[in-house]
Amino acid sequence: MAFTASLNMSRLLSFSSTATATRLSTKTLLHSNLPLSSFTHQPLKFKPLRFSSFSTTTRTTLVSATISVGSKLPESTLSYLDSSDELQTITVSDLTKSKKAILFAVPGAFTPTCSQKHLPGFVEKSAELKAKGVDVIACISVNDAFVMKAWKENLNINDEVLLLSDGNGDFTRAIGAELDLRDKPVGLGVRSRRYSMLVEDGVVKVLNMEEGGAFTSSGAEDMLKVL
Repeated sequence: MAFTASLNMSRLLSFSSTATATRLSTKTLLHSNLPLSSFTHQPLKFKPLRFSSFSTTTRTTLVSATISVGSKLPESTLSYLDSSDELQTITVSDLTKSKKAILFAVPGAFTPTCSQKHLPGFVEKSAELKAKGVDVIACISVNDAFVMKAWKENLNINDEVLLLSDGNGDFTRAIGAELDLRDKPVGLGVRSRRYSMLVEDGVVKVLNMEEGGAFTSSGAEDMLKVL
């Protein structure tokens, strides 16, 4: 009996010691003066994520959107973290008033196609787009502002493209662009369909709305062709 009690006490002390070391290690990291970049060695790598398992009925529902060419964009508030990590907000009207703007949306930050093709394409072509009269290029996603800031830093994006959070999906719902992925095991929930649009003074002039997360007609090259 004494041996058993001693063994149990030894295990308890060992567990307590490990837990304490873990807390101390975490606390040390959190209060370190080192910049976060010191702990990041290279951009994250992604494997293809496919959204191709929708039924025909679901696809038909997905291609219907409230917004269309000639529509005035609904008012909504988007957010982002500035260079000082302060939360900032901007309304859709302020983003587009008296401007020629390209707004494009992705199903999710850090997802493969969005990170490898869609967003980088607009970053790469931003100078060409602005040379053709575009004042603002903004990427919108149903992710929180902290995730959008981390994504921006991971891809080494500067001011070529604004990364804006539609965290609660208000703008996405208002234009009828919801993408319901709740039946997918990856856990994305309800996000935004992929699209790109050219907006002049708040009015949609060009709209490339994709089927779900497909990437066929909403890239930077597609927008260059219509400018």
